[in-house]
Amino acid sequence: MKSQVPTATKDIQTPAEILYNIIADYRRMHWLILPKRYFLSLEVEQGGFGAGTIVNFAMRILGQTRSFHSLITEPEPGRLLVETDIKSGIATSFHIVPIEKEGQTRVTISTELKGRNFLEAWIAKMIL
Repeated sequence: MKSQVPTATKDIQTPAEILYNIIADYRRMHWLILPKRYFLSLEVEQGGFGAGTIVNFAMRILGQTRSFHSLITEPEPGRLLVETDIKSGIATSFHIVPIEKEGQTRVTISTELKGRNFLEAWIAKMIL
């Protein structure tokens, strides 16, 4: 089974630096952007901002609770932040790109589901 990569993109009327800092701040701000319908908890185990942060979080997916233990990396600081579940290798990327309109930013969130089926990808896209 090949990888599925559900993706969601949105243009937001906020400067890229501010958006990136919100996403990268796992202690105070990241929780605010998560859809509460699916995310039950978010705890910082180590660090708290950007690369090197380790988080534990729980999600409700199809009525079941799943726990994740993720390491945060910044392959492109200020533009790309990646959460990788340590056990499964599932990676969610947050790509931040300033767009030409003053103060607007394009945010693309994608999750790489290695060896997962179409249904799991469809559910992941709904959550993104």
